[in-house]
Amino acid sequence: MELTGGGSEMTERSHILIVDDDKRIRELLRSYLVENGFMISLAASAADARERMRGVIFDLIILDVMMPGETGLSLARDLRSNAVAIPILMLSALAETQHRIAGLTTGVDDYLSKPFEPQELLLRIQSLLRRAAPKNDILRDAVFGDCRFNIALGELLRGGEAVRLTSREKDILRLLVQKTGEPLSRVELAQSGGEDSVRSVDVQINRLRQKIEADPSNPKYLQTIRGAGYALYLDKA
Repeated sequence: MELTGGGSEMTERSHILIVDDDKRIRELLRSYLVENGFMISLAASAADARERMRGVIFDLIILDVMMPGETGLSLARDLRSNAVAIPILMLSALAETQHRIAGLTTGVDDYLSKPFEPQELLLRIQSLLRRAAPKNDILRDAVFGDCRFNIALGELLRGGEAVRLTSREKDILRLLVQKTGEPLSRVELAQSGGEDSVRSVDVQINRLRQKIEADPSNPKYLQTIRGAGYALYLDKA
């Protein structure tokens, strides 16, 4: 399966979790979707997906059906039974009607058979995100010190004045806000940008500290957690 072409106009970068035990497919999907403006996290199993979802708000899940151990069907059923409303697009090599019905009855929002056209995948993702927007597109502010970060818009105010953020700084700050008070590793932060190296994350963090900390050399909010990565601590909004 080759994923090329496409193109989309996204007003902000939606964060998608790809759950598939096939590493090649995970990487192909990530490369293609990053090129089309999405933030991507990867999981190789249902257990890995649950770990990724702790404290992180994803906009959509792309879920493979056939995985060792717990299947995608089982994971989807469990998420819905626990009132997790994140849109789920299920992928499967099983194309028969009964398999599609089995997937849809677990509560997934759409079902796409492999192999598929990349453009169709993109259109289905965009459709699911549009349908979910009235429920999920709520403006939320994260407050730390004299800074206020609008998560949905990616806008940072400091002392009421707009602070310019790069796309990567917005991505990293969103991820840190979504997992407030818990460390995110350099690898996790690097993966969200597709091509970023682990070392470049340190540079991005230092730049963010210059923009949000009163004393960047002694950060109060964006802290280094020894042996674990970085964590952001917020004030109450």
